[in-house]
Amino acid sequence: MSLTTLPTTIINLNQKTSSLNSQTSFAQDVSLGLNKKSKTLSSRYFYDGLGSQLFQQIMNLPEYYLTRCEHEIFTGQKEVISRAFAQNGFFHLVDLGAGDALKTKILIKELVRQDVNFEYVPVDISGDAMLALDADFRIEIPQVKVQAIVGDYFSSLEWLHQHKPKRKIILFLGSNIGNFTKSESIAFLQQIRQHLEPGDLLFLGVDLKKEPAIILRAYADATGVTAEFNLNLLRRINRELGGNFQVDQFMHHAMYNPLEGVMQSFLISRIKQDVCLAATGETIQFEAWEAIHTENSHKYSQSSIAEMAQKSSFRIDTVFQDQKNYFADILLIAD
Repeated sequence: MSLTTLPTTIINLNQKTSSLNSQTSFAQDVSLGLNKKSKTLSSRYFYDGLGSQLFQQIMNLPEYYLTRCEHEIFTGQKEVISRAFAQNGFFHLVDLGAGDALKTKILIKELVRQDVNFEYVPVDISGDAMLALDADFRIEIPQVKVQAIVGDYFSSLEWLHQHKPKRKIILFLGSNIGNFTKSESIAFLQQIRQHLEPGDLLFLGVDLKKEPAIILRAYADATGVTAEFNLNLLRRINRELGGNFQVDQFMHHAMYNPLEGVMQSFLISRIKQDVCLAATGETIQFEAWEAIHTENSHKYSQSSIAEMAQKSSFRIDTVFQDQKNYFADILLIAD
C-alpha cells in the first residue's frame, strides 16, 4: 500500500497507479461479462460522474422509497440508535461507502448532542468524495474528529485493525448488501467480521420484501431516469473503453422475482449488432433482443436476515424499521 499526500485527516490506501489499474480492471470486467453465454455488466461501474448525478435524481423520485424510508428511520429513531452505539464508551464509527454521508450526519449530530465520545471514519474509493466530505465536516460539524480513508472496504478495515484497535461500529447502509447474491452477502459479512472483535457492532441497511408492484416501480420509474442510469453504463464503455454500442438501440427492462426475492435489471438490444471494444481489441456479437444483466437487488424477510447474520457470526440486537415496514436497519453484534 502507498500513502499519497492528502490532508492529515485523510489516509489514501490506493496505489499511485490506481487510475490506470482501475481502467484496466474496468476493461477486463467488461470483456469477461460480455463474453459470457448470458451477458452481464457489473453494477459497480454505474457510478461515473453522470451516473452519480442520475442516481441522485433516482433517490428523489416518488417511486424510489428506499432512501426516504432509511431517512425516516434515522430521523425518527436517532436518539435510540445513538444510545445503543454509545453503551460501551469510545468507538470508531466506520462508514463503508460514505459518499456525502447525508444520512450518517443525522446520527452524528445526535451523537454530538448526547456528548458521545467517538471518531468518525468514512471510507470511500473516491478521493474526491473524501476531500469534499472532510471539508464539509470542518464547516458543518467541526467538533467531530474525522479520519477519512480512501480505499476499498477490506484494505481500509485491515488498516483500521492495525492502527485503530479500539471498539468499532461499522455502517453499511442503503441496502447495498442487496447487490450481492445470497452466498456473496454471507461471504462479505464474514470478511467484515474477521476485522472486528467480539462485541463490535455492524449497522446494516436492508430492503424488506413487500408488494411486488411497489418494488418494481422503484426500479422502473415512469419518467425513465432509472433507464438512463442503466444506459449510461453503455455510454461510459463507449467513452472510456472505445466501444461503439448503439445505445439508442438498447432498452432497459426490470423484473421482480418473488420466489427469490430479487429485483433484476437488464439492458436489451433491439437489433442484431456487433460491438467493438478498442480497449480489448475484440468484437462482441449481439442477437436481436439479447439481454445484458446489469443489477440484482435482493429483498429480505426477517428469517433471511437472521440466517445471514448467524452464518456470518453476528447476532441481531435490534431491528429499526420505518412506519410502513418497507426498510430496516439492523444492529448486529459480533459474536
